[in-house]
Amino acid sequence: MEEEVFEDDETNTPLSGRTVTRILQQVVPYWKLVIFFLSLVVLITISDSIFTYFGKLLVDDAIIPRDPVALRSILTNFAILSIISAGIVFGFIFITGLLGEKVRYDLRRKLFHHLQELTFSYFDKTAVGWIMSRVTSDTERIADLVTWGLLDVVWGITSVLVATGFMLFINWRLALLVMITIPLLVGVAYYFRRLILTQFREVRRINSKITGAYNENITGVRVTKSLAREDKDLTEFQKLTGMMFNASYRANVLSAMFLPAVQFISALGVAAVIFYGGLLALRGETTVGQIQAFIGYVTFMIWPVQEMARVFAQMQQSIASGERVFSLLDAVPEVMDKPGALETAHLEGDILFDDVTFYYEKDKPVLRNFNLRVRPGDTIALVGPTGGGKSTIVNLLCRFYEPKDGRILFGEHDYTDLTQHAIQSRIGMVLQTPHLFSGTIRENLRYGRLDATDDELVDAARLAGAHDFIVTLENGYDEQVGEGGSKLSVGQKQLISLARAILADPDLFIMDEATSSVDTLTEALIQRGMETMMEGRTSFVIAHRLSTIKRASRILVIEDGRIAEQGTHAELIRAGGHYYNLYTRQFRREREVALGITN
Repeated sequence: MEEEVFEDDETNTPLSGRTVTRILQQVVPYWKLVIFFLSLVVLITISDSIFTYFGKLLVDDAIIPRDPVALRSILTNFAILSIISAGIVFGFIFITGLLGEKVRYDLRRKLFHHLQELTFSYFDKTAVGWIMSRVTSDTERIADLVTWGLLDVVWGITSVLVATGFMLFINWRLALLVMITIPLLVGVAYYFRRLILTQFREVRRINSKITGAYNENITGVRVTKSLAREDKDLTEFQKLTGMMFNASYRANVLSAMFLPAVQFISALGVAAVIFYGGLLALRGETTVGQIQAFIGYVTFMIWPVQEMARVFAQMQQSIASGERVFSLLDAVPEVMDKPGALETAHLEGDILFDDVTFYYEKDKPVLRNFNLRVRPGDTIALVGPTGGGKSTIVNLLCRFYEPKDGRILFGEHDYTDLTQHAIQSRIGMVLQTPHLFSGTIRENLRYGRLDATDDELVDAARLAGAHDFIVTLENGYDEQVGEGGSKLSVGQKQLISLARAILADPDLFIMDEATSSVDTLTEALIQRGMETMMEGRTSFVIAHRLSTIKRASRILVIEDGRIAEQGTHAELIRAGGHYYNLYTRQFRREREVALGITN
């Protein structure tokens, strides 16, 4: 799914230049650290060059003339420089690690914040595994690029410049000979760059699919086992891992070819120095120490370039990761607050759906010219076949989506004139499948109202019918619920979800088939909690079990995105239409189940 959304980012090679710029911008807030870090890299490069020059002095000024004073002086300076270099190395490694952590923190914070702003439509068409991969492994690669990758690049460039300076100082003719190899190295790097980047993009794309497959199979393990899908899922997963292996194999072949190509060019440079330097030495135009220093400088210069070649191959993965991270950060929410939108304390007055049209996919309208007025304190029940538009109505009401045409009003305000927070913070919602967060029952109850006291928390739990089962648990309100509430039953999670909504004290209450997955006893508890919650509040109830909505102010039968019937329970039963058929059919089924009658 995700490759359809971001396909252009995967194939548009020129994007990588902009991506590198944006990746490097991640360290701009820490420019002082970066300058200090780069200064230390330059200093360590210069000190390494001086070490190599000490080799020349050792041969020409101490060993050949047999001068012990010069030898002691060189060794003393060597020892002092070694101590200084050790301090510099400690400094730049420490700062590199610190800078990397800061970049990781910033990126993950930005991604998490942006994900909170994105609307439901984004998550409808983007796999969870794709998002998780962006927040975890891709941010890790970006942080590595702007720290260790930047270190290696600066070190390599500085090494070439410093080594070239020392070689020109020692013997300009040999230096020019070595410099001929540099354009060759640049040409090889440019050639391999495009090939490797394209291949690593493919690796990251398949890796996202694998992450998504892991996520779906782990979260859906009960369904997988109940339907005996293990072998089929394994076959599909093996196909993905096979694609991953082939893509990674091709990427690694290119990377493996890259480094030997650089090493071969480097060997040509060393061979040229040995041959031409030897000729100059035979003519007395250079010294043994100079040739030794030159070979050292060529190695000193080429080794960082070789390391840059290796890092460059890895950088392509980071660039591909950067493209994916920025594609997420660039995703624009479909629902956005207007400039100057109002932040009201309460949602008051009538609710009006005025000629609302909405669709998830163009040319497939879910609601068409839908009209509905709800008075303050009304309880509106929505019933009807699956796919008729019931959930869409409450999703629009919560402003998770906005009408494609028409408008929704809260009192005198078009609800697009209000902030999303003003609307959503005043709505309490209990879903068919309740979600609890890892932590304690107490923490989950306070999720919608952090300043609630313990007494208020217990009162809410009593009203919802959750208190009695909570106090029977070993740790009571401090019992851990597990990931997603895995340590509790569906009914217990639903009661806690209801208590959480009661504690938030919303103006508008929504129940989305909250009793469809629980037993009759728990349904009765939830029903009592609902009645307490809905008293005096405007409420919407999407009902699966019609017995739970008899007391609703108005029942709407929604079919094909329109109101097929509306009225009270008694009025609709007397009318003998859609609702009557739904109710009697369900009542008959429940009676047959109770009597043990099966077809």
